[in-house]
Order: sequence, then structure tokens, then C-alpha cells
Amino acid sequence: MADFKIRTDAPDGRETLDALVEATAREDREAFATLFNFFAPRVKAYLLRLNADDALAEEIAQEVMLTVWRKAGQFDKAQASASTWIFRIARNKRIDAARRLSKPALEPEEPALQPPAEMAPDDAAHASARDLRVQAALKDLPSEQLSLLQLAFFDGLSHSEIAARLSLPLGTVKSRLRLAFDKLRKHFDADDL
Repeated sequence: MADFKIRTDAPDGRETLDALVEATAREDREAFATLFNFFAPRVKAYLLRLNADDALAEEIAQEVMLTVWRKAGQFDKAQASASTWIFRIARNKRIDAARRLSKPALEPEEPALQPPAEMAPDDAAHASARDLRVQAALKDLPSEQLSLLQLAFFDGLSHSEIAARLSLPLGTVKSRLRLAFDKLRKHFDADDL
């Protein structure tokens, strides 16, 4: 099969290409070799017209033909001709390549990608002690003040959102939060805050 010339301008040209893809689906290597010899240079030329450089066009053309080999069983000649199907694969591969190229490369030295700096042992000990004092101070708060602090700081609600959620006047929410902060301040030195 690989030895004859395909004439797409002939009435049976489309049928021949469709039959070659169907034979490729049955793992007919000769049919695939014929398809490859016919389409690989045409796909590369098409990709070059889409502004791919020579190396990228060659690489994508190889990927396209590999996809044809792997997915020939998905070809449906009632949906599209072999040429349309193969060039659609080429177009999609070109779009994928453009997307990959447009994504900036990650810089290994990017601060956001670095692990956090290790805390010095004495700083870690002070932070741990401070955390324990904060937990103890929170336990001493009345439940209505503690729930308001949780809504404000853990749930990120504004004072008016808290008032609406708990059906409380806004002034009550503000005064309870202020009382909670005053009680918390009494547990800490000025150096702790």
C-alpha cells in the first residue's frame, strides 16, 4: 500500500485516505506508513504557515502522526474526512504548544516557591510560649466575646456582618469586641504584643 501515489484531486482520493485511517485503526503498519508519508510533510507545512518555527513544526507534526496511529480507531468518516480529522489534530496540537510556550517558566529562586525560613530555636520557644498564653487568655473570655472574636478573626466577618448574623445591634458587637481586647491585653506585657 505504501508504494502507490495518492491523488486527492481524484474522486476516490478521499475514500482512499479514509480507508487508510481505518486500516491504521486495525494496526496496519503499511497503511500508516502511507498516511505518514502523505500527511507528515503537509502537516509540517501547515504548521509553518501557522508561524511555528521549523523545529517546532517538525516536533508537532511527529506528535500529530503519533496521535493518528494511537487514535485511528476514533476516526469517523461520517463526521469528517481523514484530511479534516488529521489537520484538526494538528491545529489542536499547535494551540497546546502555543499555550505551553506562553506560560512563563518558573524561576527556582522565586521567593514564593522557597520554603519558609527556619525559625531560630529561641524565637520558636518564645512563639510557643506566647501561643500558650493566648490560648489561656481566650479561655478566660466569656463565651459571647469569644464567639465574636472567632467570627471576626477566623471567619473574617466585618462588625456589621456579625451583627446581622447574630441579630445583635452593631454597637453591642463593637462594645463586646472592645471588652474582649481589653481583657486580652491584661494578660500580656507591652513586649508581647
